[in-house]
Amino acid sequence: MHSDPRRWLVAIAIALLVGAAVVPAQHGALVAPSGFFPNLEAYLESLRLQAGIPGMSAAVVQDGEIVWERGFGFQNVAARVRATPDTPYLVGDVTATLAAVLVLQCVEERRLSLDDPLGMYGISVEDRAVTVRKLLSHTSTGTFSYSPERFSQLTAVVEWCVPQPYAKTVSHRLLNRLAMRDSVPGTNLAAGNSGPLEELYDPADLDRYRAVVERIAVPYKVDGRGRVEPSDVTVAGISAAAGLVSTVRDLARFEAAVDSGLLLRDDTLAAAWSPTGGRDGAAVPAGLGWFVQPHRGERVVWHFGHLPNAYSSLVLKLPERRLTFILLANSDGLSAPFQLGSGDVTRSVFATLFLRLAS
Repeated sequence: MHSDPRRWLVAIAIALLVGAAVVPAQHGALVAPSGFFPNLEAYLESLRLQAGIPGMSAAVVQDGEIVWERGFGFQNVAARVRATPDTPYLVGDVTATLAAVLVLQCVEERRLSLDDPLGMYGISVEDRAVTVRKLLSHTSTGTFSYSPERFSQLTAVVEWCVPQPYAKTVSHRLLNRLAMRDSVPGTNLAAGNSGPLEELYDPADLDRYRAVVERIAVPYKVDGRGRVEPSDVTVAGISAAAGLVSTVRDLARFEAAVDSGLLLRDDTLAAAWSPTGGRDGAAVPAGLGWFVQPHRGERVVWHFGHLPNAYSSLVLKLPERRLTFILLANSDGLSAPFQLGSGDVTRSVFATLFLRLAS
């Protein structure tokens, strides 16, 4: 019988961190690259190998600039193509953060209200008390319950606000505006698979999307002994909950735009990054489209992605330092062992590693 993967990953992380010459970072700044980044790089590679992740890309963003980026392992094991910061991956649930921005932009434009029932936007739900706010905060059942399926109903909310296909809104309002040129709103834009979607895009954009999808990292299933085999992914189009193809460099552009106030007002972002109250008034580990929790006196804002036996992702932010950590992988090893849907990012040894080094 194989041991719990989280247990041995935790053991590896502890072994790496105990006795490491890590100089604590000051709030608002990172340590000098000679101390912080070599440690981060070495530990991430060790964790990747122990988790059996074939390929992984990583970046750190501070004050709107990429201050460190690396590729680890292979985006295509058979062809020995190495992962790089420009390697595209399906990012899974991290797609939800783009949807949150689009919904909150509609709120700022007074086209939507967070407390409107979904029925106002043509969405049929059994509980008529479910609102836009409750979907964004994963509290539509009255208590916190992470559900990408329910979150995906926000696709129709955005399409009500901006009357065009959701994929086109993602492309126009975010990908093109932020020059996220290696990002694609759904793998159904691959050559020979786009059909009527071709009418939505300029030929140059469509050609670029197809080129990105053609070089997407191969997804892998990893067994208990670390053996890998290519796997199939059923996600095709994009919704509020999943479907974005992106790279760590492009996600860095998005995160920098969010942090800078380019996409949302400061008061909107403050509300989105504050814990929501549940049915009993107690705070839940989610704001409006992001997970939110305290850690050692700091606010941590984060999201993860999990496509079983295919891809995983992690985006972790320390807003008071304007610091963001981004990880993308072509197996589910960044997420599957850690039950991140419970709302506690410290279950992830990858997140704990970064928080330990940055604290």
